[in-house]
Amino acid sequence: MKVVLQNITKIFPSRNKKEKDEVIAVNDFNLEIPDGKLVCLLGPSGCGKSTTLYMISGLQEPSSGKIFFGEDDVTKLSPENRGIGLVFQNYALYPHMTVQQNILFPLQNLKGENRLSKEEMLQRTAEVAKLVQIDEYLNRKPSELSGGQQQRVAIARALVKMPRVLLLDEPLSNLDARLRLQTREEIRRIQRNTHITTIFVTHDQEEAMSISDYIVIMKLGVIMQTGKPQNVYDDPANLFVAKFLGAPPINVLSGKVENGKLYVGEEQVLDVKGVEDQEVYVGIRPEGFMLDKAGKLTCKVSGVDVMGRDISVVSTSECSLNPVIRSIISADEMCNLSGDIAKFNLKEHKVLLFNKETEERVYFGKQLAVHQKILEEMEAEGQTYVTHDGPLPREADDKVKEAVIPEPPKNVFVRAFNAVKNFFIKVGNFFKNLFAKLSKKKDGETAENPEKVEDAPETKEEVHGEENEG
Repeated sequence: MKVVLQNITKIFPSRNKKEKDEVIAVNDFNLEIPDGKLVCLLGPSGCGKSTTLYMISGLQEPSSGKIFFGEDDVTKLSPENRGIGLVFQNYALYPHMTVQQNILFPLQNLKGENRLSKEEMLQRTAEVAKLVQIDEYLNRKPSELSGGQQQRVAIARALVKMPRVLLLDEPLSNLDARLRLQTREEIRRIQRNTHITTIFVTHDQEEAMSISDYIVIMKLGVIMQTGKPQNVYDDPANLFVAKFLGAPPINVLSGKVENGKLYVGEEQVLDVKGVEDQEVYVGIRPEGFMLDKAGKLTCKVSGVDVMGRDISVVSTSECSLNPVIRSIISADEMCNLSGDIAKFNLKEHKVLLFNKETEERVYFGKQLAVHQKILEEMEAEGQTYVTHDGPLPREADDKVKEAVIPEPPKNVFVRAFNAVKNFFIKVGNFFKNLFAKLSKKKDGETAENPEKVEDAPETKEEVHGEENEG
């Protein structure tokens, strides 16, 4: 089932009634997900990937835009009528039911012409349980299963309805490292066997790279780039994508281009003919370094990590934007490393340049041809190359940097004590002001009365006498 999102926007109202700043979680989102593919929505926390998933599922309604399943407009359709299977992060299994009862539950709620007989429901449950390899645990309760087994039960419950679209919201985040690896392999195997269009939400780039047919990288509600995982890794459209994909992460240094030469500091490290003179960010993948005693890039070595077949050289440079530079080299190259200074030559296809103002990619050498080939491949497969046009959405990052860090919350006893203390302070101030007003009023009366007594005539005769004299 092909899924199409047209100009989807989701706006949440502000909780602060005074400021009324709306939160745009997803902004003008356009995406076409091919039939039968596994697509990952990838990005940091707060990028809008889960909100997008919930709009596809029908749990949230978009503020504007349309959602299509094939040719059907499902924008206003309720979740139960969309034909989706949804797997949450926390499994959401019924603890008092057995595995079989958990998987059966969605089928028992089908109505009308979709209603199945008891034999058909049991048969479909057995088939799905076998598919996810939990058929021997059907009589167990969820509490008697491991985390990976519980997640497979949740997937089986979503699959038993034969959904048109399977939606997975960070399903592996509660598992340990080994189980996470096993379960993601299971998800990939199940998806290939069923050919159900699957949308997988994660913030783990390793997960997305390993199991997806296509990845959609998001930031602050917009798409940064789409494509096959390896293509996006090799050909990032901007600095954000380059930094987000890769472990260890890409090394970013400050540089400049002058007369077709790339400089890092005062060192000329690479020929970049055809590139205009400009200030650039130089991104170098960890595997893009070659140790050479006559190398063009000089770094100061701070450590060496032995990883068996490969060696990770940890070094520093005044031009580096990262705290350290990580270079992955072959153990055979260690003979070229001596002392605390390392000299490197760079692999041209592993060096990525980005404009310092826009952070967009600057192509040089054979990179433009590689980029063009990727575009042609996507077009041949019916895919659209999507990147973010215009300035990168950095506003939220800047606000976070400028925001005042709030004081850490105090425990309940301290808050209660402070509340009582403030109450008595207010009561004390009230009575203090009241007594001050009363005493001021009393002092005023005593000061005014003597003047009136002195000026007033003592007897009626004196009053008449004064009048006669006048």
